[in-house]
Amino acid sequence: MSVLSSAITSNVTVAMHNLSTDVLYLAQRSQDGPVGPEFGKSSPIGMLVLVLLAIAVLMAGWFFHRRYSRFRRRTLFAEEHGIDPFDQETLDQAMKDAGLYDYRKKSKF
Repeated sequence: MSVLSSAITSNVTVAMHNLSTDVLYLAQRSQDGPVGPEFGKSSPIGMLVLVLLAIAVLMAGWFFHRRYSRFRRRTLFAEEHGIDPFDQETLDQAMKDAGLYDYRKKSKF
């Protein structure tokens, strides 16, 4: 029994050793590829593009949230008072009478 267990242990050790060398080999950096003094440098325009894209995404999210909040508020008010949500004149007048009309400037987007 001890011979069998030692044989299994040695096989497992050899298998683990082979596995670790394979992983070590796969994790090593390849020696061929783009290298040199200009590799990895980027233009400052790239950072500007990323900042502009981030600003555009944040503005789109803010405009959507603002528009959705107004829509949701108007829909809830219309449902509570039995008004057709698509009848804007009646809904606007009812909201003005209740003091809930939003006088803020609406977005052009």
